[in-house]
Amino acid sequence: MRAVRRKRERGQALVEFSLTIIVFLVLLMGIVDLGRGIYMFNGVSEAAREIARVASVHPGTTFGSSAQISAVVGSQKGIIPNLGNPTFGCVDIDGSDGFTDAGACPKGAQVTVSIVAPYAPVTPLMGLIGTWNLHSTSSVRMP
Repeated sequence: MRAVRRKRERGQALVEFSLTIIVFLVLLMGIVDLGRGIYMFNGVSEAAREIARVASVHPGTTFGSSAQISAVVGSQKGIIPNLGNPTFGCVDIDGSDGFTDAGACPKGAQVTVSIVAPYAPVTPLMGLIGTWNLHSTSSVRMP
């Protein structure tokens, strides 16, 4: 009688384990996917800051066209998958468009860089929401 009861208990434990492991793995994958999204958002923010910093120091002949900016954009695209091309702006102290007639950003104005990267979750439940566009904007004062 005891041998039959042990076999049934082992079978019951196997069924309970198989039901709970599915829920556990879905939660674990969701946490990993959320961590991936946070990591990518941080990378997009850091890319905008780095590109804005380089653009303020090396603006180029046409604003945003220097070799240093191209190198930084290329290195950031190597780090962050599907990173888009940055959009450059220049804002004067009073909040108006700060570009001069020559297309340069004057001293004391702020360089603004906006960048976007799409993020597609891997987890099936989070994937139902679709692709998320991670936006970041950074401003640095021209020296």
